[in-house]
Amino acid sequence: MTPESSLRTPTTVAGAAPTAPVTPTAPVTPPAPSGSGPVFTTELCRDPDRFAALAPAWHALYRRSRTATPFQSHAWLHSWWLSYGTPGRLRIVLVHRDGELVAAAPLMLVRRPFPVLVPLGAGISDFFDVLVDDRHTQADAGPGAEPRADDVTAALVKALADAARTAVIDLREVRPGAAVERVCAHWQGPRRQLADSVCLELPAVPLDELLRRLSSSRSQRARAKVRKLDSHDIVERVVPQAEIPAAVGRLLELHRLQWQGRKVTPEHLSARFSEHLARSVTAMVEHGDARMTEYLLAGTVRAVDLTLMSGQLEGGYLYGADPELRTKKVDVALMLLRNGARHISTSGRTTLSMLRGTEPYKYHWRPETVRNQRLLLARPPLAPFLRLLVARAAGRDRAAALVKRLRRSGGKG
Repeated sequence: MTPESSLRTPTTVAGAAPTAPVTPTAPVTPPAPSGSGPVFTTELCRDPDRFAALAPAWHALYRRSRTATPFQSHAWLHSWWLSYGTPGRLRIVLVHRDGELVAAAPLMLVRRPFPVLVPLGAGISDFFDVLVDDRHTQADAGPGAEPRADDVTAALVKALADAARTAVIDLREVRPGAAVERVCAHWQGPRRQLADSVCLELPAVPLDELLRRLSSSRSQRARAKVRKLDSHDIVERVVPQAEIPAAVGRLLELHRLQWQGRKVTPEHLSARFSEHLARSVTAMVEHGDARMTEYLLAGTVRAVDLTLMSGQLEGGYLYGADPELRTKKVDVALMLLRNGARHISTSGRTTLSMLRGTEPYKYHWRPETVRNQRLLLARPPLAPFLRLLVARAAGRDRAAALVKRLRRSGGKG
């Protein structure tokens, strides 16, 4: 690791004298009543090899971060970097408490045309968050009081401010309740919150309980479809870790067939996406953060589903299904939902997420609508750049709204 690739800054919090100047825009944790507090060491990791070596410590922190989603796992992010990262642009902010990794913000530098720090995993990840060790968080001061930054969050805020001396931080797809919301709340500088993608979520209950959420007529139709599924004797098979790369290949081929002749997401058909899924999911299955299920009809794989999991959440990320299933009147969406509900209802997780997207079939189940956020943070000198990003976002929103109106009106002005 060279000095240019990873920078460490010792920062003493809660009572000990600082060993480096305290940035005026960073919050400072009040001194402890007596004695020296823990020493927080911050690091800006720019070295891909260092990022790879962080896997064990990152995984342990991931398990201690309650709000983390599967898209914050080391397996997912490091694989994304190998497939999508730009050499020289890695910027991962790390916080160690007495030598133990207790916070991480996985970012990358881009230019638009000015410097912007954006999340690793962007584009193919449904949620972004930082990792913060839950063992060191504090309760808020009380009802109506200003929330207090816990020591770990305070150290992370300062480290992010140091990393963003010349760049705006632009965090897309932040799920409500994410740990990074605490960072935003205690940021000492310009900040903005914008709306981002819509996600739909269901409770972690068996299919029978989901059916009771429906109207009587819709529930009867769904139960008839379940009986139809059962009549086909479809066999569900959980794919073992050693077979994941081959199963990913089958999933993507079936995904291509299912969207043939329709508008498919081009990235899902790319070689780098295939390589990323095979690599990341193999590691995630080992840690219990992913599950691949194959659905066999008459001994032939006719559908493959990839589900990603974290401590609180489980969501179907991508599936592929043979178009022939439609001709057999197999409701593929119901088949996948039944499987997901069966697993999550006994897992201890609380949320069955349909992830991003507002496809009409998802609304049949009366899901809760949850909108992701876009958080923009900057140091005071960079406020004009932050405002420019906000203006660009507003312009894109207006253009998208105009396109929707034109489509509804048949293209007439």
